[in-house]
Amino acid sequence: MTPSSSTPASNFWQLHPQVQQWIWAQQWPALREIQELAIPPILAGDRDVIVTAATAQGKTEAAFLPICSRLVDQPHTGANTGVQVIGIGPLKALINDQNRRLSALGDSLGITVCPWHGDIDSGRKKRFLQQPSGVLLITPESLEALFVLRGSQLPQLFASLAYIVIDEMHSFIGLERGRQLQSLMHRVDGLVERRIPRIGLSATLGDMSLAADFLRPGAGEAVQLVQSFAKGDPLKLQLRGYRQAAEDSDSIDQEAGPGPEAIAIADHLFAQLRGDKNLVFINSRQQVEQYADILRQLATDHGVPNEFLPHHGSLSKGLRAEAETALKGDAPITVICTMTLEMGIDVGAVQSIAQIGSPSSVASTRQRLGRSGRRPGEPAVLRVYVTVPAMTPFTSPVDALYPDLVQGMAILNLLLEGWYEPPIVGQLHLSTLIHQLLSQIAQQGGMRAEQSWRHFCEQGPFAEVDQTLFAKLLRCLGDRDLIQQSQDGLLLLGLTGERLVNHYSFYTAFSTTEEYRLTTAGQSLGTLPTTMPILPEMGLIFAGRRWLVESVDSDQQVIEVSPAQMDGQAPSFGGSSAFVHDRIRQTMLAIYRGTDIPAYLEAKAQQLLQEARTHFADCGLDQGYLVPEEEQVLLFPWRGSLVMNTLLVLLLDNGLKASLEGVALKVKGVSPEELQAALQALLPLGPANPLRLAGTVRNKRSEKYDWVLSEELLCHNYAARFFDAQATWQTLLELLGKDPRI
Repeated sequence: MTPSSSTPASNFWQLHPQVQQWIWAQQWPALREIQELAIPPILAGDRDVIVTAATAQGKTEAAFLPICSRLVDQPHTGANTGVQVIGIGPLKALINDQNRRLSALGDSLGITVCPWHGDIDSGRKKRFLQQPSGVLLITPESLEALFVLRGSQLPQLFASLAYIVIDEMHSFIGLERGRQLQSLMHRVDGLVERRIPRIGLSATLGDMSLAADFLRPGAGEAVQLVQSFAKGDPLKLQLRGYRQAAEDSDSIDQEAGPGPEAIAIADHLFAQLRGDKNLVFINSRQQVEQYADILRQLATDHGVPNEFLPHHGSLSKGLRAEAETALKGDAPITVICTMTLEMGIDVGAVQSIAQIGSPSSVASTRQRLGRSGRRPGEPAVLRVYVTVPAMTPFTSPVDALYPDLVQGMAILNLLLEGWYEPPIVGQLHLSTLIHQLLSQIAQQGGMRAEQSWRHFCEQGPFAEVDQTLFAKLLRCLGDRDLIQQSQDGLLLLGLTGERLVNHYSFYTAFSTTEEYRLTTAGQSLGTLPTTMPILPEMGLIFAGRRWLVESVDSDQQVIEVSPAQMDGQAPSFGGSSAFVHDRIRQTMLAIYRGTDIPAYLEAKAQQLLQEARTHFADCGLDQGYLVPEEEQVLLFPWRGSLVMNTLLVLLLDNGLKASLEGVALKVKGVSPEELQAALQALLPLGPANPLRLAGTVRNKRSEKYDWVLSEELLCHNYAARFFDAQATWQTLLELLGKDPRI
């Protein structure tokens, strides 16, 4: 990976005169630094480029100003018709927003910009295919559908392709969807029989070399990095602490309703945010609904218009669009949302960001913060609200450390340092490999085994899968009738494979849950997971309002509701816990051991931090790592998810009754001395065999096509995804070199 070394002063003049005229027409005082820096390498059109800068620095324009200059310089008529740029985005809303931003530029230059996803009218898509040209903005799933449904047309459609642009690249890295995207880009190269330059855009990339290798697997060293270190506007930051009421030990998501701490948080939000534009992020859709309801009630109680709207993935397209449109208008509005508004969709000039609950990661917090401070001269504003459990005689030592508070502080400290989580590497993604193999066979009408291994593994993004594993994978596919082999050795779709590929849900590489539609008087409100129990006459909170369930149609999967004033329950939408990096836990340890009080803590949060530090010392954790508790012992490794997962399964495999308790591992039925001896006995064995550990895990299926895999392949896949045996062994070495304080 090579850094950009261009001098930005004269780069504007390298743009096509028509592009320069468009920039002047926008009355921009100047190009931003990242936009200047990106012009030479992207305009050259002969290399892969990563463009990274703080949020709201104009990365989209940094990519498309030079791209459009090149397109204008190379007229696109006659035999050269076809898509010239594929712009890939993670969300439909982001695609729509990019279309709005780029269409004005494209119209002035005579360059077509076409959005393409599941919500785009089929007539518009048909017209584009009849006269394809310019920029195609598309999601990975819709690009997958093009391969499957129009595979024979794609060589001609993409014959003139000059660039692939990946927006919000960080949102793909390390995920099934990201591996699908890598495979799709590799397949595009194969279609046109040349390497198409890739442009990755992101504000939050923790390890640039790993990000470069994601953009061009196996050739990351050749990717050019264009990075702006320009600082955004000043940051105003506050972390507020709240103590849970003793009688409300299960917090806001209980059927009994929100506790006093939730009411207090809502009161502060109401007082601080009314009259302006803000985003409030919450880690669960259930709590989005709960807080939207509380804030709506506060508006009613104060006799003022409601300015608080919910936004999450289970709401209907129309309700989400209502909130997005309101943010771009002139009236004050605050949207309570999950990560749905974390991405780069333009939400207008938002004054501040609030986060309820501890942030999940540094990168996510940076991305959310970037939604604020977009008004010239105004600082970015971030308020974080963290609730700690009530202290009772029954409070566990883990809860008494107030880990959510300290994790929030650790994430904010790392954010201020400019550190972000690096991508996770080494995963096999066998489920996604199955998906891509089926898609390629459907596209081509067949594929030979040796050819498929070379395409996907030896030369493609699944380099971790060797020939032996690949052959076993093909046998699993054959056993499940997903594929069959003709007499001349051609791999074809089996009957089950054909049914899968022909189903509308095929195009996503990740698992999707069948959901019920929620309607009222013929209007769609959104969807609920089928795992959520819903009964007639039940009260429900959804879309920030209260409803009475009138009927449940299991055959049509429709729930009919009517407006109600009765108490209701915000539905549980599911979801998995976030991955925590080692550095976050190590920073938490440093905070517990420290004495400084960050300026961003308000008075109550300062008091709670002092209490957490006192309990930390009282437990002996300032020097040790074991805490006895009745007939069990708590083990504090201060490591992230991979090490904690590995250590948990390792203890279970050695006959110990262990469980994960957030920042600690709980081991029952042993004394501290016995646990110390058990850990000591593990050291001479060296790093554990991750495949053997995976074999002890009962439920290893978590990805879309894991049901296809044999037990052996499930173990390979699980071990690569959830374990780090080497780091775990190193952690034991470090722990056992310390005083256990038992």
